[in-house]
Amino acid sequence: MAEIKSIIVLYGGASSERDISLESGKGIYEALEQLGYFVTLKDFNNLEKLEDLKKYDLVFIALHGFEGESGILQKDLDNLGILYTGSKYLSCKNTWNKSKFKDILESAHIPTPRGFSVERIHSNMQSPFNNFNKKYSEDIQNLFLKPEEDGSSVDIFEVNSESDLEQAIRDAQNPNRAFIFEESIKFKEFTVSILDNKCLPIIEIKTTNSFYDYDAKYISDTTQLIEADLDEKNKNKIHNMALNAFKELGCLKWGRVDILQDQNQRLYILEINTVPGMTSHSCLPRAAEISGISYKELVQIIIQDVQL
Repeated sequence: MAEIKSIIVLYGGASSERDISLESGKGIYEALEQLGYFVTLKDFNNLEKLEDLKKYDLVFIALHGFEGESGILQKDLDNLGILYTGSKYLSCKNTWNKSKFKDILESAHIPTPRGFSVERIHSNMQSPFNNFNKKYSEDIQNLFLKPEEDGSSVDIFEVNSESDLEQAIRDAQNPNRAFIFEESIKFKEFTVSILDNKCLPIIEIKTTNSFYDYDAKYISDTTQLIEADLDEKNKNKIHNMALNAFKELGCLKWGRVDILQDQNQRLYILEINTVPGMTSHSCLPRAAEISGISYKELVQIIIQDVQL
């Protein structure tokens, strides 16, 4: 493979995660400049045609949301023979859609929170508690409501009563899309960043918010991303679970696996992010830092992985 000298960082776009993508892209761009690459920063909104990307040796995808994580961009770049960072089309597609993602994990006997999908949320919809009880023969009153396809905790609500559901429907930015209801598991939350197909130190997420929502992820200064205090046995268990899920979905090189733990110490894969955040509040740069890998070195490793 030819040496990579010129790189374009794609960021921004029109999704609900635009602001986060802008911050990620700027950080990556500055690191690439410091590393000595010829680098261009391009807002996806201002890209006239994908063919224009052919003049660069590599596309660094810092585009969060459906434009960068649904797999559509990766498929188009593959068809044009353009090299890019991260996982391929099918892996992105299957991790982006939470229902499909759960189906794949369940088929592989990898634990994930139980749930079911609805085409949209509306004022006269059937009670999710009744639906959950019918599907799993279990009485449950603690659920999360989240879009089937979206990220960064956009339109995610705790639903512990019918009145909570009514409020969520009123507050949702876009209720006219598919959602999933998912059982609430809130004891501990870990995230495992994967770099060069290897696990970085496990991060435990601690927040004063009721859950790890948009504010906790990107705004609050009280959220703690600390190295998980675990013995080797439990570290290995979480690492193996994360890698198994990553490989089962066909993901490549770098990404992030989010894992929940209940009060009985049982672990559940929550989601996989194929274009992880690269902001000052993001988990992957924090895990790299704990490993002694600087932000600039992290960006270099991601590029080296593409060249292998």
